[in-house]
Amino acid sequence: MLHRTVGDLMTAAVVSVRRDTGFKDIVEHLAEHGIAAVPVVDDQGRPIGVVSEADLLRKQESQEDPGGHLAGPHLLPAEHAKAHALTAEGLMTSPPVTARPQWSVVEAARAMARHHVKHLPVVDDAGHLVGIVSRGDLLHVFLRRDPTIREEIMTDVLTRTLGLDPGAVTVEVTDGRVMLSGTVPEGSLIPIAVRLSESVDGVVDVTHHLRAETEATAGTRQ
Repeated sequence: MLHRTVGDLMTAAVVSVRRDTGFKDIVEHLAEHGIAAVPVVDDQGRPIGVVSEADLLRKQESQEDPGGHLAGPHLLPAEHAKAHALTAEGLMTSPPVTARPQWSVVEAARAMARHHVKHLPVVDDAGHLVGIVSRGDLLHVFLRRDPTIREEIMTDVLTRTLGLDPGAVTVEVTDGRVMLSGTVPEGSLIPIAVRLSESVDGVVDVTHHLRAETEATAGTRQ
């Protein structure tokens, strides 16, 4: 099975800034390119941090409510410093959580969840910035068409990997939801078929009505 990687999904023409880039320039970069975060790179093009919309909004969060309806903000020293920073170096979240082009969607999604980030700068073996991947990019795998998903399960999972008779198992795919039905030689193959089908890019859910050939034969005799 061929899984799409971070390298397939990332934005390669990545917008980046330097540590001395000013607050307003960063905001203009985000607005101009329609992005929500920007990597900060050093002179060698290696990411040293990320400035996100959340980092920039700390300046507003730190201010007193003009209407006097909200209590004054209570900021930790680090948050206070970021709220009053004027350049990328002070605004950025550092060190950045990075990904590699060869990572799977699962690896990238888990890294985002573990570190509570929405974007991952992508670096090569030398640590140079080669792209950026967002949560929205990872969701693109779920845009695969149902016939494409069905063909991959039939050909790669059932026939090529498990060696099953393609005429013995029926695969139906609707909006990424897979239904497997039919017979397999041994009952131990059922959870394997389900698990491998779940790993196909674009699959949302897998249910089955699979039976082992011995069970099917017994049912016929009854």
